[in-house]
Amino acid sequence: MTRSRLRHGYTTGACAAAAARGAAVMLREQRIVDTVDLTLPGGELVEFPLHGQVLTDTFASCYVVKDAGDDPDVTHGVEVHARIDAEFFAPHRVVLRGGEGIGRATKPGLAVPVGEWAINPVPRRMIQEGVREVLAMRCMPCTLTVTISIPDGAERAKKTLNERLGIVGGLSILGTTGIVKPISAQAWTDTIDTAIDVALASRTGTVVLSTGRTSELVVQGEFGLKAPGAGRGEKPEISSLSEESFVMMGDYVGHALRSCLRKGVKRVVMAGQFAKLLKIACGHEQTHVGSSELDLRMLHDWLAADPATARLAPLAERANTARQVLEESERDPALVALVCGRAKAFAATVAPGLELKVLLAGYGGEVLYFG
Repeated sequence: MTRSRLRHGYTTGACAAAAARGAAVMLREQRIVDTVDLTLPGGELVEFPLHGQVLTDTFASCYVVKDAGDDPDVTHGVEVHARIDAEFFAPHRVVLRGGEGIGRATKPGLAVPVGEWAINPVPRRMIQEGVREVLAMRCMPCTLTVTISIPDGAERAKKTLNERLGIVGGLSILGTTGIVKPISAQAWTDTIDTAIDVALASRTGTVVLSTGRTSELVVQGEFGLKAPGAGRGEKPEISSLSEESFVMMGDYVGHALRSCLRKGVKRVVMAGQFAKLLKIACGHEQTHVGSSELDLRMLHDWLAADPATARLAPLAERANTARQVLEESERDPALVALVCGRAKAFAATVAPGLELKVLLAGYGGEVLYFG
C-alpha cells in the first residue's frame, strides 16, 4: 500500500501575520476582502482565507483559522484574530499588542522580555512589516495599533506547558518559518530549548530532564521545590530545586542533553521509569522508537555476561515488557544498577562533559535508584 503524502500546515505566527495583512488591505481599500497572500520567511507565497471581516473608516478586523496540517496540536483550528485601529494625524508608527487569549511573559529566558506580549520575534516582524507595507501612508501621519487575539486562547493554554515556562494568560504566537511540518519534533524540541533557557535565567544550577510527568512527580516528591527567591546567589544543590528546574523532555533525550550542554547547564538529573531508561541504555536518543523486543534481547545479553546478574537473564528472555523484568526480579538492585549505569554512560557519549545523575522512578512512585 502506498502511503499518502502528509500535508503540512501553518504556524500561529503565519496566521496572525496573514490576518493582520488582511485587515490592513481592507482598511486601505475600504472594502471587504476574502483572501490575502502572505510571503513566508522561506519565500513561499501562501493564500489564506479570511473570516469574520469587519470594516469601518478607522478600523478593520478579521481572523484566520489555523490549519496545522496532518500534525495537529492544541492550536489546530484556533481563530487567530487581528484588528487594526488607525489614529490619524498621530506619529507614523505601528504598535503591536496582544488581546484576549494571548499570554504575557512573566519569567526571564523567553524570546521576549518579561512583561511583553508572548508574540515571538519572527511573527512580530512579519506582522509589523506586513502592515507597514500595505499601509505605507506617506502623506498623512498615522498610528496603527495592531491587536492580535485568540478568543479561546486562555482555555487552550491550560493544555500546554506555557504557565511553567512563564507565559501566563493565554497562548504564545510562535513560528520561525511559518510552516508546521507533519510528524516533526520541532514544536516539542523548541519547548525543551525554551524551558532550559528559562531554567538558566532563574539561576538554577541543576536541570531535571524527565521522560514523563510521572517520573517528574517522583523527583519533585523526593527533593521538593525551594521557595521562590530562596537560595539566590548560593551554590545550588540538588536538594533545592526551583519550579523552573524541571524540563519535560519526553522522548527527545538526545536533543535535551545536547541542548543542556550547548547552553551551559551545570548539572542534569535524567529521570525516567525503567522501560524508558532501558531504551536510553540501549542507545536510543528518541525513546518512542518501537524496539522493545530488541531492547529485551540486549538486556538479556548484558545480564548473561555478568556472573552477578546471570541468574536474571532468563527473566529478560521470556518477558514481554521491560516492566515485567523489573517486577519479576522484585526490583533487583543489580538489575537496576546495570540499566541505570548504561543509561548514564550513553548519555555521557551524547553530551560529554555534562555533570549527570540518573534517577529511576518506580512504578509505584518511589525512587529506585539515584546516582
